[in-house]
Amino acid sequence: MTSSLIRGRPRRGTAHISVRVVHAVVGVLFAVAWLVLPGMTSGAEAPVAGGGDGPVAGAAAQDAPEDSSAGDLVLPLVAAVAAVAVAGYAYVRRSRRARTRTTPGGEPVPDAGPAIGELDARAQALLVEADDWVRTSREELSFADGRPGMEAAARALREAEAELASAFRMRQRFDDGLPEDDAGRQQVLAGIVGRCEEAGRRLDAEAAGFDQLRGLEGDPGGALEAAEGRFRELTARTGGAGATLVELDKKYGPAATAPVAGYVEQAKDRLVFATSRLNEARQGADLDATERAIGRLRAAEAAIARAEILVHGVERLAEDLAAAAALVPAALTGGEAEIAGARERAGAGGVPGGPPDVRMGHADGVLADVREELARGPYDPVEALRRIVRGVVPVADGRAGVVSAAAWLVARASSAAAEDHIAAHRSAIGYAPRTRLAEARRLLTSTPGLTDLLTTDALARRARELAEQDIRLRGAEPEPETSPSFGGPRTCGRRG
Repeated sequence: MTSSLIRGRPRRGTAHISVRVVHAVVGVLFAVAWLVLPGMTSGAEAPVAGGGDGPVAGAAAQDAPEDSSAGDLVLPLVAAVAAVAVAGYAYVRRSRRARTRTTPGGEPVPDAGPAIGELDARAQALLVEADDWVRTSREELSFADGRPGMEAAARALREAEAELASAFRMRQRFDDGLPEDDAGRQQVLAGIVGRCEEAGRRLDAEAAGFDQLRGLEGDPGGALEAAEGRFRELTARTGGAGATLVELDKKYGPAATAPVAGYVEQAKDRLVFATSRLNEARQGADLDATERAIGRLRAAEAAIARAEILVHGVERLAEDLAAAAALVPAALTGGEAEIAGARERAGAGGVPGGPPDVRMGHADGVLADVREELARGPYDPVEALRRIVRGVVPVADGRAGVVSAAAWLVARASSAAAEDHIAAHRSAIGYAPRTRLAEARRLLTSTPGLTDLLTTDALARRARELAEQDIRLRGAEPEPETSPSFGGPRTCGRRG
């Protein structure tokens, strides 16, 4: 059914045009009548005004000059031409107005806005910027941990994180091809831009108060001491992470430690950078060069935070590998129980030789390969669990809870690994790895089932792969000299 709005438009427009045409026709008819009537009366005898001896009016008329009849034609012709011109002008004007209106009341067509390609590029760039704002703000807030009065800043950060999470969710659906129509996709992109800008505004609103609570504007000495203490603690942890990585490599093999390869060396480089910036900040504070001291302090804090991410990545991997190694034997037993249950169900109502038999045969083969790998050693426990879960889940019905536990550990480990990598190298990371990681985090926190956990693992691993591609494409980025967060340089919604 056609809407009343659409149905009403052509009839209303046609009615106005018809009135103009009628006006033009009537004007022409009057002009023609004006021309014809004098001609019709000129051939008749004029009535006699007086007696026979008096002068005859008709004779006087015949004696009148011929120029008077030509003059009589001028005014009617001008009137006819004017009527046609007015009607034509009204028609053209009406046609133009009709093309630029969308409602019977004549509301103007709204501006179509930027092209979808331009809007897409804007949305991609803002996703990266907003993610950096939130991450850096979170890091800077950690340096003020324990100080009173930080509730407003923490609340603003949570609100910004919520806006950003919604923007990433919209982007994931957009990348998945939803919605399909151009108008809908343009609306989604505009929504992403709006969410990102709102996240920036939430952080901007608390920037001045955050700096004041940290005491940076008056005397940065307290914040400088806190950063120096964290630097010393992290330096000791970095040495321990190096030793841990050597042990992990011996126990589980290079494949198990590949996700954190080079992390210790990168952390040391960032600590060297932080050392120079802390020294410059201390010199500035001693000379009362407050602005210079604050700038160097922010750069040092950013480098310390990046180094801590890298060191924590090694420490976390050690914990994940130990937990996975302890879970592998139970996962193998649980996998066998799931396969046995699938065979029982197939025997009760299944068709021998059908698809269930193929899946069960594949699952049996996976478990056998993992057992052989364990006996051969060393092996990657997280990867072993991943293979068990992927092989068993297609035939599982939840009989063995250990398979769910294994799927959870794998999904969490892969998500954490991608998170650490993107956070530590975010200067070179584009929107796509961040979007896949955000979707993996969303699934992981939404009470996922076995299938969701498999999807989470796949998304996190894809995020890591895309991040590696970005790093190879753009190369290593220098440490930032400023921190674009609560206290860093910014404009509302578009920070530097």
